Amino acid sequence: MEQDEYQQLLEKYKSRIKEEFGEAPLREPKISTREYTEFKRELYPAHYSFYEKACNFSENLLKIKPDPKKALATEKNIVLCHLNVTPSGVLSFAILASLCIIVFGSLITFALPTLFGLPPMTFLVFFSIITGLILIPVLQKVPAFMANTWRMKASNQMVLCILYIVMYMRHTSNLENAIKFASEHVGPPLSLDLRKIFWDVETRRFSSMKESLDYYLEQ
Repeated sequence: MEQDEYQQLLEKYKSRIKEEFGEAPLREPKISTREYTEFKRELYPAHYSFYEKACNFSENLLKIKPDPKKALATEKNIVLCHLNVTPSGVLSFAILASLCIIVFGSLITFALPTLFGLPPMTFLVFFSIITGLILIPVLQKVPAFMANTWRMKASNQMVLCILYIVMYMRHTSNLENAIKFASEHVGPPLSLDLRKIFWDVETRRFSSMKESLDYYLEQ
């Protein structure tokens, strides 16, 4: 029974490959920079884009240089979840956001009651200061939280991705085309990762598809 189901699934994907690529696709796949960036713009989570803007804005204001070791770890997480930020921007946002909480929290809980002739809420002033200080290391770890979430979601899609690749390779022995086929049929976030593999080769970050794929698998 299981063998019959496997054969039915195999034939289903074989027919889909033939419909989309023909009997023997020979052209090398190419995913352009524009295609990758447009795909990212369409499917990238909104809160990730907001975080990018906040970090870039903070870096323009403060531009604080992080510790080299922490910067390296942050950079790996940034690359993994396709964030368009720098370690300096991450640190700048963490400090700027924390300062805003301390300053505005203190003003609201101390200055405003004084203006209305009420005693200042000293406890809330200290609470705002402590909260702001605690948020500095927490906000610096946001890329790590995002990367772990991205990694878990992509891992859940990996079995389906491998199935697409294997089915295509049984039809035509071409790894590049097989990865392209998988990138068009799996959903995000893994589909964005697969397009990034091509993009890294096109932008000459890596000299070959194998190098780009090996680097991704190491993540």
